[in-house]
Amino acid sequence: MAENAGKARTVHAATDSRPDESQPASFDFVIVGATGDLTMRKLLPAFYERFRLKQIAADSKIIGVARSDLSTETYRQRAEAALKEFATSAPQDEKAVREFLELVHYVSLDASNTAADWSPLETLLATYAARVRVFYVATAPKLYVATADAIADHSLITDVTRIVLEKPIGTDLASAKAINDGVGRHFNEEQIFRIDHYLGKQTVQNILALRFANPILERVWNADSIAHVQITAAETVGVGKRGPYYDTAGALRDMVQNHLLQVLSLVAMEPPTALSAMDLRDEKLKILRALKPMDTEAIACDTVRAQYTAGEIDGKAVDGYLTDLGADMSNTETFLAIRAEVRTTRWAGVPFYLRTGKRMAHKETEVVIEFRPQPWAIFVDSPEPSRLVLRIQPDEGMSLSLSGKDPLAEGFRLREASLDVSYIKAFGTRYPDSYEDLLMAVVRGDQVLFIRRDEVQASWCWIEPILNGWAENARPMETYPAGSRGPASSDNLLRDDGFVWKEKA
Repeated sequence: MAENAGKARTVHAATDSRPDESQPASFDFVIVGATGDLTMRKLLPAFYERFRLKQIAADSKIIGVARSDLSTETYRQRAEAALKEFATSAPQDEKAVREFLELVHYVSLDASNTAADWSPLETLLATYAARVRVFYVATAPKLYVATADAIADHSLITDVTRIVLEKPIGTDLASAKAINDGVGRHFNEEQIFRIDHYLGKQTVQNILALRFANPILERVWNADSIAHVQITAAETVGVGKRGPYYDTAGALRDMVQNHLLQVLSLVAMEPPTALSAMDLRDEKLKILRALKPMDTEAIACDTVRAQYTAGEIDGKAVDGYLTDLGADMSNTETFLAIRAEVRTTRWAGVPFYLRTGKRMAHKETEVVIEFRPQPWAIFVDSPEPSRLVLRIQPDEGMSLSLSGKDPLAEGFRLREASLDVSYIKAFGTRYPDSYEDLLMAVVRGDQVLFIRRDEVQASWCWIEPILNGWAENARPMETYPAGSRGPASSDNLLRDDGFVWKEKA
C-alpha cells in the first residue's frame, strides 16, 4: 500500500451525459466580435494553449468575424501579437504558434446584418458542413438576437451548431427574457451556452469536488456547524476602458447577478444526483429561488453601495471614479456589500455576505466558510473560529485555520495555525485560464459549466428589486477612497451579527 502513497487518485463520477474528452474533434469556431479585447486577451490564447496540448485537431478552423476591413494575414499578425503578450507559453514555442495561426481565418462582416455579404463565411463553413459549428457572440447583448436571426436566415444552423452568449444576459428581467426568447427562436436550449467565466475557474469547480468528494466536509456543511459565509471579489483596478459600459451596469449587474450568485449557488446547493448538466443546474436553480426576496426595509438595512474616490494603491495616487469616467456625476456603484439569506433547512439562520468592489486595497476573490465556535470555554484563551478559505484568485488554493497549543508559551496557551494548499504546487502544473475549459466544453457539447435560461431569470428576479430600491434611494450612495477596503458601513453588516470580514494581512 505504501508504494501508492502520493499518487493521484482518479475519481470516476456519474457523468453519463458528459461527452468523451479523450479524442480531439475537428470543429469550426466562429467568433463574432473577433477584434475585441476579449478575443485577443482570452479566447485566442485559450485556444492556443489547448492546441499546444494537442486537444484541437489540426484541420479545425477558428474564424474571426468583425466589421473591421482586415485580411486574414493582417488578423493573424494581430493574433500572434496577442499570443505573445497573453498566452504564457507562446513566447517559448514559436513553432506551435505558427501552426496554430494556420487554423485562424478572418471575415469582414457585420454579423447582426442579414443583408450583408455572408458568402465568404458561408464558403469557409461549407468545407465540412457536418462537423461541430460554434458561433461565439462576443458583442454587446443588444446584438444577440439580431445575430441569431442573421445566422438562421443564412441557413448556417445544423443539428451540431451551438451559440455562445457572453454575460450579461440583459440588464433586467424583461430584457433577459427578450434575449432568451429571441435566440431561442432559432436554437434549442441544448444548443445555447450562456457563459460565465467564473464557472471555468478551477477553484470554483473545486467547490464541487471539495464538498461532494470529501464526506468529512459535506457532513458539517450546514447550519449546525457553519456560522456564516463570505464571498468576496475585490479588484485594485478601476473601470479603465470599460467606463461607458460599466456606468450603465454597476457592480450589482456586472458581478453579483452572474458571478457571485453562481458561486453562492455552488456553495449552498444540495448534492446533485449525478454530475450532469441537468442535475447540477436543477440544484443551483433551487438555491437561486430560495434566496430571501429583498424588500425596501431589507435593502436599507442589508445592502451597502458606494463609489470610489481618489486615493492611493501600492504607493501610487489614483483618480476617483468620476475622473476615470470623465463625467461630473454618476449614480453607479463601484462597490457593494449584501447580506443574503438562503431559505432552506440546510442554511436556516446562516447569513451569506456578498462583497465586490473596484479600486480596493487588494486583489482577491475568495469564499470564506466560518465555523461555529466551541459552545463553552475550556481554555484560558478564546480560540478564533475555524475558517475554511477557498482562494479563487490569485494563488488558487484553500486553507483551513485551526487552533493548536503554542509550543513556546507557558501553560496551555493557544495559537492559530493554517493547513494551506496551493493547487499549483499540489498538482505541479500550470493552472489553465478559465476560458480554456469553457471553450472546449462548448465544442464537446458539455453544458455542465454553463448557465440555463431559468437560472438567468431566477437571478434577475432576486437582483431586480435591489436595483429598483437603489433607484428610489432606499439605500443612499456612499463613497470610499481608492486603496481602502470599502466604506465602514460594510463592516457594520457583519458587526451587527457578531462577525467581521476576513481581510488580507
